[in-house]
Amino acid sequence: MQRWLIFIIGLLSLSGPAFAQTATDSQALQALLAEVRQLRLELRATAMTAQRSQILLHRLQVQELVVARASQRLDDARAKLAEVQASHKTTAAQIQQYNDVKEHIENPTAKKQFEDAIVQLQAKLEAQASEEQQRQAREIEADEQLRVDQGKLTALQDQLDQLDRELRNSMPSAK
Repeated sequence: MQRWLIFIIGLLSLSGPAFAQTATDSQALQALLAEVRQLRLELRATAMTAQRSQILLHRLQVQELVVARASQRLDDARAKLAEVQASHKTTAAQIQQYNDVKEHIENPTAKKQFEDAIVQLQAKLEAQASEEQQRQAREIEADEQLRVDQGKLTALQDQLDQLDRELRNSMPSAK
């Protein structure tokens, strides 16, 4: 019986450190598991940030193209308006010249021809004035659209800057 008692006491004395070792292993395993979970969360966050960045960069590129087209439309509208305005000035100058010449002509037939030409030029001048108003309206619309598109581009650039700041701020916590 003494042998059994010594055997049980010996067994208990040996199993004490084994139980302590198992508890330490369990704590280390729990710590590793927690770290793996944290790494998984950080990896997901990084993947989501990368996706957001790609989407935002694509939207930025598309918006830059939209702004470039809007800018081209505005340039075209301004060029056409300038063309109509120049034509309008030329017609007005022609009318003035014809009036000046008509005043010095004594031949009634020639005078009548100049009067008819002046009437035609005045009709042309009125048509040009109408076209000039239309071109001005198109220029204003193109300018407004360019401003809207540039505002969208600026907003996207701001979002990209914000994302960049978020990434920079998250760097120390990832270490």
